[in-house]
Amino acid sequence: MELTLSTPALLFSTVSLLMIAFTNRFLAIANLIRDLHKQFQINPEGIVVAQIKNLHMRLRLIRTIQALAVLSLLLSAICMLVLLYEQTVSARILFIGALVLQITALGLSVIEISVSIKALQFELNDMEEALGKRRFDIFNILSKPEPIPDKKESNPSAND
Repeated sequence: MELTLSTPALLFSTVSLLMIAFTNRFLAIANLIRDLHKQFQINPEGIVVAQIKNLHMRLRLIRTIQALAVLSLLLSAICMLVLLYEQTVSARILFIGALVLQITALGLSVIEISVSIKALQFELNDMEEALGKRRFDIFNILSKPEPIPDKKESNPSAND
């Protein structure tokens, strides 16, 4: 594979999108933390503590994702500089490093999404307990279709 000056530049747009997405997620989490802090001062119950632990984990993941994305961008820029000096072996190593960092950041973003889903499950569980109902399981519903009612039972005039 030939490594040209424009090849590392391909990573720039992906890194920019990652940074925008996770900066927005960070700002949303910051607002959630402020709201939870107010709730915690009023009533320090278990659900709020669990949510705070979840938010700590998400903040650590987002910080790591952003750091990896920035390092990937830095390696891509250095790779382009090295290519200007026609050091192709060093450029390949830098480009591979940038790709590995970006793949790692994307993998961590999947983990962060699953952790954020857990946060939503805390809220759903709390509401379900308050309503006294069991969890709505969409996979169970999709795998077991409801039986079709018997025509005799549903239409009493059909027997006449």
